[in-house]
Amino acid sequence: MKKNTFLKSCLAATFLTLASTSVLASNGLIAIITPSHDNPFFKAGAEGADAKAKELGYDTLVASHDGDVNKQNQLIETAIARQAKAVILDNADADASIGSLERLKKAGIPAFLYDREINKTGIAVTQIVSNNFQGAQLAGEKFAELMGDGGEYVELVGPESDTNAQVRSEGFHDILDNFPEFKMVARQSANWSQTEAFSRMESILQANPNIKGVITGNDSMALGAEAALQAAGRKDVFIVGFDGLDYVRDSILKGSNIKATVMQPAYAQAQRVAEQADQYIRTGSTGLPEKQLMDCVLIDSSNAKYLSNFALKK
Repeated sequence: MKKNTFLKSCLAATFLTLASTSVLASNGLIAIITPSHDNPFFKAGAEGADAKAKELGYDTLVASHDGDVNKQNQLIETAIARQAKAVILDNADADASIGSLERLKKAGIPAFLYDREINKTGIAVTQIVSNNFQGAQLAGEKFAELMGDGGEYVELVGPESDTNAQVRSEGFHDILDNFPEFKMVARQSANWSQTEAFSRMESILQANPNIKGVITGNDSMALGAEAALQAAGRKDVFIVGFDGLDYVRDSILKGSNIKATVMQPAYAQAQRVAEQADQYIRTGSTGLPEKQLMDCVLIDSSNAKYLSNFALKK
């Protein structure tokens, strides 16, 4: 009865896509707010944080802001109203999220961020992100290997305002710009979207039929680009992505256009942030700096079979 009452209250007050709680937990509530769980990466992060928080004895409230800052703000207000012990957040925008996180801090509720940073320090207790620059360098090195003696290539990037999109592009070019025989003939944003990547790739391919490779800021865009290349009958163009989606693993193993990706340890990252939230709640400190990095891992034909749900399982 208590569980049903709790769920009805949450659903009425917010746009929650998923909520769960345990009447047996006794350490209080942790709100876990992420982008849409339609994306396997974000779903894996939410599942990792949820599982660890419950293991540590907390009730959880798991919700998606769907990339909408206003919806995120409403969910944070709900966390304040519910007197949450902590908020774990994969935020909707590096700048627009700052105001609501400042309100959260003023309410005495610590915030623990993962996957995406905000453009201000001293508001969140923890900001854990993948080492995007290191991961992008790995992708760039593999891409350079596949380019061989040179040729034309394309880059698809995330939203220009997104910090991760910027850092990954910088990492790619830290490697690729050392090869004068590589010529980038197009660089466009597909906003992390598979659908947009498909349409961008169709247009780019018509204007640049001689491209040899495509490097993308995430795997959703890699899959969109691959679909466009396959529709055009272009098995000769290779793709290197970024994220470590299981769908991309399958493409690599099938010998399709996608030859490599870079795995972000989403599940482990979210579990780590939940552990730090617990320590902070219990002791008042994580004992660690606010900003922390987790290294990425190159995935290609040599190890793709071990990839599952953003972890290498041997």
